[in-house]
Amino acid sequence: MKIIKPAVAGTLESSDIQIRVEPADAPGIEINLNSSVKQQFGKKIIQVIHDTLEEMGVTDAYVEAVDKGALDCAVKARTAAAAYRAAGKEDYEWRVRP
Repeated sequence: MKIIKPAVAGTLESSDIQIRVEPADAPGIEINLNSSVKQQFGKKIIQVIHDTLEEMGVTDAYVEAVDKGALDCAVKARTAAAAYRAAGKEDYEWRVRP
């Protein structure tokens, strides 16, 4: 999936995460995380964002994430929503995974 424009999903409320996805200046997925729990959970949050984008077929993107204590399921959902919006997709392929 090709990212063609900037898009945002999520809020800055407690227990949520705001994800901004935009076209990348360089090949690959670059993630910038701002989180009060970055020391403890930063690597895991970044991994969830990266894995979600890869599963969606995104190869090039710049991501800004502002975490307020979101669970993995919220990180995945916000990442997917922002990516679909940034790709200009209106037909979402939502699915539930164990």
